[in-house]
Amino acid sequence: MEDDFIWVLASNSPRRKELLSQIMDFIVISTEIDETITEELPPEKIVEELALRKAKFTYDHLLKLKEIVQSGKTPDEKTLVEAKDIAAGNPFGVIGADTVVALNGRIFGKPKDRDDAFRILTELSGKTHSVFTGVAVLKSDSVKVFYSETKVTFDELSEEEIRDYIDSGEPMDKAGAYGIQGIGGTFVTGIEGDYTNVVGFPMGEFCHLVRTGEIRPGEK
Repeated sequence: MEDDFIWVLASNSPRRKELLSQIMDFIVISTEIDETITEELPPEKIVEELALRKAKFTYDHLLKLKEIVQSGKTPDEKTLVEAKDIAAGNPFGVIGADTVVALNGRIFGKPKDRDDAFRILTELSGKTHSVFTGVAVLKSDSVKVFYSETKVTFDELSEEEIRDYIDSGEPMDKAGAYGIQGIGGTFVTGIEGDYTNVVGFPMGEFCHLVRTGEIRPGEK
């Protein structure tokens, strides 16, 4: 990849950061967007839409920062230190991602509170659900959006097991109220598809697109 090209991960997730850092260098710009979806969409379209929103919000934000710096003004931006090379004119691309869990037409994101986490885990107990992660890669010369689906089967969970798990705090910042890479992995009896997709970023599909040249640095 080109030396002066800068990749930006538009995500607050430490799990995505850890996975992606295995194959590439990037900076992280945390982003908060409106995740409201007003129309009825299947889960794969929801994660693609939200991933694209995150990538576009961060991309537009960095373009504004770049314009301010190049106009000679001094921006009051918290991202200026991290994005100083972008502000100076280096080409860049933004990667956004979003993950949801789906079961029987119902979609579960991160739990709102402990009661919501209990409800979600109770519904997932003893069943096979799907994990969908959408990824959007936005550059000056292209937009690539895709999703990955992994099927995960849970063992039957007792109410005590679920409450103990919630007490650990692990479920509260994760789609579907569990982390497969942590304690939540002990609930899983079967998996079909990309494990890393369940963690939060589909490394298999992303790396395939990098190898085939569908994802690559763009022009300045």
